[in-house]
Amino acid sequence: MHQCGVETSVAASECFTVLNIHSTDDEDEDVLLLMSDHDPGVVEAQSHETQPYYPDHRSAAWGSLPKQNHLADCLVLGLETTRKEDSSGFGPVLEEEPMDMVYPEESSEEKITLTCRSRASPPPQYRWLLNDTELLISEGDSHFSLSEGNLIISHPERHLHTGNYTCVSSNVYGSVVSHRASVQFGYLDMFSTDDREAVYVKEGQGAVLLCAPPPHYPEDLSFRWMLNDFPVFITQDSRRFVSQGNGNLYIANVQRGDRGNYSCFISSGSIPKNVFSKFIPLEPISERSVRKYPADIKVKTPNITALVGQNITLECFALGNPVPDLRWRRVDGSGSDLHASGSGSLLRLQQLQYKDQGVYECEAHNSKGKDRHQTHLTVEGAPEWLQTINSAEIGVGGEFAMSCLAGGKPKPQVHFLKNGLMQLLKGEEINFPALTVDDSGMYQCVAENIHGMITANAELRVFTSAPSFVRTPVKPRLLGAKNNRVVIPCKPRAAPPAKISWSRGTELLHNSSRIFIWGDGSLELLNLSQADEGKYTCFAENHLGRANSTGSLTITDATIITLAPSNADVSVGEGVRMECGASYDPILDLTFIWSLDDHEINLENEREREHYQIKMDLNGSGASGSELLISNTQLHHAGRYTCTAQTPVDQTTSSAMLLVRGPPGPPGGVRVDEVKPDSCKVRWSPGSDNLSPISKYSIQFREAEAMPDWRDASTSPATVEGNSEMATVLNLTPWTEYEFRVFATNTLGTGPPSEPSPRVFSTEARPIVAPSDVGGGGGTSRELTITWTPVERRYFFGSGFGYIIAFRPEDESEWRRVTVTDPEARRYVHKDQRMAPASRFEVKVKAFNSQGEGPFSQSAFIYSALDVPAEAPVLTEVRALSATEVIVVWIPLQQSTLEGYQVRYWRDSLDGEASALRVLVSGRENHTRLDHLRPDSQYLVEVRAYNAAGFGPAGPRSRITTKRAPPSRPPKIIGTKMHYSGGSINVAWERVEALANESSVAGYKVLYRPEGQPSGNLYTTEKHSIDLPLMKGLYLVEVRAHSEGGDGAVAQVRITGSSSLASPTLGFFSTVFLGLLLRFLL
Repeated sequence: MHQCGVETSVAASECFTVLNIHSTDDEDEDVLLLMSDHDPGVVEAQSHETQPYYPDHRSAAWGSLPKQNHLADCLVLGLETTRKEDSSGFGPVLEEEPMDMVYPEESSEEKITLTCRSRASPPPQYRWLLNDTELLISEGDSHFSLSEGNLIISHPERHLHTGNYTCVSSNVYGSVVSHRASVQFGYLDMFSTDDREAVYVKEGQGAVLLCAPPPHYPEDLSFRWMLNDFPVFITQDSRRFVSQGNGNLYIANVQRGDRGNYSCFISSGSIPKNVFSKFIPLEPISERSVRKYPADIKVKTPNITALVGQNITLECFALGNPVPDLRWRRVDGSGSDLHASGSGSLLRLQQLQYKDQGVYECEAHNSKGKDRHQTHLTVEGAPEWLQTINSAEIGVGGEFAMSCLAGGKPKPQVHFLKNGLMQLLKGEEINFPALTVDDSGMYQCVAENIHGMITANAELRVFTSAPSFVRTPVKPRLLGAKNNRVVIPCKPRAAPPAKISWSRGTELLHNSSRIFIWGDGSLELLNLSQADEGKYTCFAENHLGRANSTGSLTITDATIITLAPSNADVSVGEGVRMECGASYDPILDLTFIWSLDDHEINLENEREREHYQIKMDLNGSGASGSELLISNTQLHHAGRYTCTAQTPVDQTTSSAMLLVRGPPGPPGGVRVDEVKPDSCKVRWSPGSDNLSPISKYSIQFREAEAMPDWRDASTSPATVEGNSEMATVLNLTPWTEYEFRVFATNTLGTGPPSEPSPRVFSTEARPIVAPSDVGGGGGTSRELTITWTPVERRYFFGSGFGYIIAFRPEDESEWRRVTVTDPEARRYVHKDQRMAPASRFEVKVKAFNSQGEGPFSQSAFIYSALDVPAEAPVLTEVRALSATEVIVVWIPLQQSTLEGYQVRYWRDSLDGEASALRVLVSGRENHTRLDHLRPDSQYLVEVRAYNAAGFGPAGPRSRITTKRAPPSRPPKIIGTKMHYSGGSINVAWERVEALANESSVAGYKVLYRPEGQPSGNLYTTEKHSIDLPLMKGLYLVEVRAHSEGGDGAVAQVRITGSSSLASPTLGFFSTVFLGLLLRFLL
């Protein structure tokens, strides 16, 4: 005899009617029935005496609930079994992880924040590790504190806080660990305060100014160079280059205008700080004839290893005169030139890929020579996931595997963590042959190589449960079409897995020729008929309990194609129309789907919408139709078109073929053989004729080195018939690299070109082009200089290219021949001590290669070099004008070939003759002024004459001492007073006393000028005041002491014509600037 009581309860967002059937017999079981209000077709039965096993932390959670009576006890057990409330919780999922950081040692913000945030339910707890040792953070800690999950380091110190930090996030479901984050302390020291030595370089030679960065961390520095003052930075061009590798400044060839003071300016990408070096004086040494120097690469990027996705820059810069041209190419690739920036100095490789690994060559060349440097680039990669782990909820006793796969170079090592602890088994997979609840937890797959580490997180939750259809009931309304099949899934939640059985009404179903129960519990019915309608119930049972769920099956009429699409045959550009009709059960919804070769036509795709249009006639009466319209048909539209009439229950299809005729496809397998100097044979395999016979072929070519546009080739036969597979290409250039492509043509047009053929070189032949612009003359004594314009490379016609120079005196019949093997050569200098100066010669030049010699150029007549001047100029006066200027005068030479004079001067016994500076003076002058000299210093001066042949001998040297420096202190203006007449104003100043090392004051110079204008009236006086006429407007009065060493520092006062008094304002200008200004005014 059973008693039945009815109660209701709400738990875990599910409302159940609880039927508790109490047995009057103590030995009988109590049975708990839970009927879901959401799905009356789901009935669950649970034996009260069956106790599932859970991890301790979950048991504790449930154990805290009050057990008021037997019913409540059963309810708690039912909720525990289905894990409905447990499913709302989850383990930590990291959303923010700490990042590597560099903390500037001079930072005003004395705090480091490492971020760590995870999503979890219940909320997580956080711990931090430093170098794998847990930080014990307590209240009042002077350095470490936590803000939610973030670690805050106050008053950071390098020796205490440098290292690798790891965040650990935990809750009752497990723990996960973050990436390791490195904390380093950054610094950028000041440059040394020692003076930098001056650099003396001859004009035309290259120069390197060393930066020598001070101690620093990290290495992310950027370099610029200042010239003379801040913030005047030099502009990089083809002649000047700043290496971002070492910071040095490179000047390909020094010019006179490069004179100045240079300072290396450094910025850090991690530290808000800039530093700059002491100035380095650069002093170009003047040359009468600036020499040329071959290209010499000084900036060479060493072999480098970079990561996939990075952007890198390869540097290359060469010294030389003329400025070398720079060219980059990949040696182990196509060999073609690469585009570089920065006048060719910088090769930027963006978003590196593994295919970019290789050897990159920089070539520098000018008229004097070539230089090359190769950099080996190795591309590696940090770990990246190819396959990761995913969270899973698996029943106890089930099989499960976690696997992850990572790519990278070198190949990453993979291991697993559970709750932050290393698992004993290393590898890319963990297998669980029979899961237990102890296997629950937070798992992390870790992949790392020398370039980094990545983690993938997942939660594994192992549960036990009686069968339940609360989450996955059988679908209550099921549909099946006549003569078709239907599959009814049955997937209860159960652990261990439930045993499945099915019934229709009250009839228990078994496997037969029409009925099959799959291994996963699904029921399949074949060849449906009206008799198969009814209610189908799935029963699930394991040792923890049993449950069932029911759905109702309705049989509908089958869908049938009544109008099938028809085959079509069109030409490219024409339109096509295909029709399709179907009958179906009116209680169902019908749609038509069109596809081409199993690819569904999607009108949301813009490219497909451009050609396709689909129309439908869906009247709901059981018969409908659809049209597919194709406009501007192309070759790729050909194929099998399928119309699918589809309802929620079944579908049926019908297909038709569309043939599209068009221009031929590209020929294949283009190859070249029988190569000669001016011809070759090109062969190919016919491509698709696209349903229209090929009528002819045409061939194009291009020269591989220059890579110009494709050009039509001359062929034999002139018209290549459509049945041909070979033609001879004519009029090629010898020893030139070519590639070829072939087009096919039919009555519908010309198709696309073939892929280019492999590159081939036409064979070598003798040159037929002679050098042009033959001329020359000049040079140094006893020399004959011959020049010409080199033959373009495309006319070399073979290897071993060079030039033969023939020359003879005008009055002789025998030619002298000289061979020059440099194909880029532009001049040849013949030296002969017996050669008379200014002798007339006939010269001509021709080219040669390994196949023979070409024709001579037209003859040209030139003259041999002059002799250098034999006589030395004699100095008549060397006089100091001031502390920084000397005038030099000499007796001019009477020679018709004279071009000018060179004046050399240097400080006696200090700098030495090797540091002599040079000034070139026109042959029409016999004097010059030397400036920028040191005050109170002794100099040696000499003069020599020069012409096109070189420098003559130097005359006797003269010794001169510059004046002592002018007064460095400006006059102190003590007042301005207007004359009672109002027509003038008196300006007075204090007497200037010269220092011991300065020239005595001889008087004063007063410049009276309108403000904003550089010139005005200049007055001199020996007094300490002066009367100046008062004029309208704003004027400046500049007063400076004058001495034999020059003019001293200046004092200023502003005078306004409408005011009786003016306020003095002192301005201090350098002695050099003042001297230059007065020279300009005088």
